[in-house]
Amino acid sequence: MPVNFLHRERAELDALMPGLDQELARHPLADLERAPSPAIAAFKAAGGPGLLVPTAYAGAGASALRAVRVQRAVGARCPSLAVATTMHHFSVAGLVEAAKYGDGLEGALLETVAKERLLVASAFAEGRPGQNILTPHLSAERRGDRIVLNGSKKPCSLARSMDLLTASVALTGPDGVERLGVALIPADTPGISVHPFWGTPVLAGAESDEVRLTDVELDPSMVVATEVTAAAVPDALNIAGFLWFELLLTAGYLGVASALVERTLHRPGGGSDDPTPHLVPVEAAALAVEAVARAMDDDPWDESLLVRALTARYAAQDAIAETTRSCLAALGGMSFITSPDCSYLASAAVGLTFHPPARTRMARPLRDFLDGRPLRIG
Repeated sequence: MPVNFLHRERAELDALMPGLDQELARHPLADLERAPSPAIAAFKAAGGPGLLVPTAYAGAGASALRAVRVQRAVGARCPSLAVATTMHHFSVAGLVEAAKYGDGLEGALLETVAKERLLVASAFAEGRPGQNILTPHLSAERRGDRIVLNGSKKPCSLARSMDLLTASVALTGPDGVERLGVALIPADTPGISVHPFWGTPVLAGAESDEVRLTDVELDPSMVVATEVTAAAVPDALNIAGFLWFELLLTAGYLGVASALVERTLHRPGGGSDDPTPHLVPVEAAALAVEAVARAMDDDPWDESLLVRALTARYAAQDAIAETTRSCLAALGGMSFITSPDCSYLASAAVGLTFHPPARTRMARPLRDFLDGRPLRIG
């Protein structure tokens, strides 16, 4: 096995989630990728839920660079876990940003997530063709001193293992304008139910089923307000969320492609072959993701940085397509016949293409941004 491939990523994973890499490595890929997957329990046991929680709230306080390396390492062992935990980390990152402006509830919740190793699922609007991903799936109605939620999210990763659910909701302010709010909902709240939805064995371990909310009552203090209106121009909170989402998601899928590269480099008789057709595209894409992650430490979190993150994500899609073709050709028909792992990894890796915002949907918004107009997420 090549010792200098994925070595930095696995070192970060060992440092921040001790024992997780070894635990995942001892399971066959097929066992990790089915639901229920032992990977989710292993992630919790290793302290994974606290990865992005600041140290002030008892978390690991990982930087963006360390986090994307961790996600790549996770994706290389268990694609479903990388996808599922991206949604957790994305939700936690949003709470971290909200804690800078909130009344203390967010900080207390973050500490609880880290100390009790809670899993946070996301019910943001992902997965509907043609729909803006900031548009809430759930309806929110004020009834006396409560907010009542109705609707569903499908698919919703970690649907069967979540401890908390975050959701986008539309709230009408005193000025009559509807703005986006972020609701924090305990998974055991009356009215929440989970139903089968995911119909393919690919990434089944992510538990991406349907979560329904029927007259779910919530205290208004559990809703964090933002300044985003129907025009969907990202504010600081949402830019932060999008940055984390794009980088962590891309890193995870690059990890999946890297697992295929690793198998190709290690195949019998492959030690004398030119590794660059398999190695270079995925490594270059990972470097692009790391460059944006480094910039998150030094540069303003603005629309320009988000465009760089989207650029790295779309470049990774191309790199994954090129890498999977190259690896499958090098592995040959006998690998396809004797083991499902390589064809599975190739199928899972292309899943990055299906997450919003799709490149085709962003064509006009990116053109408008280049011409000096505000960036809109389509």
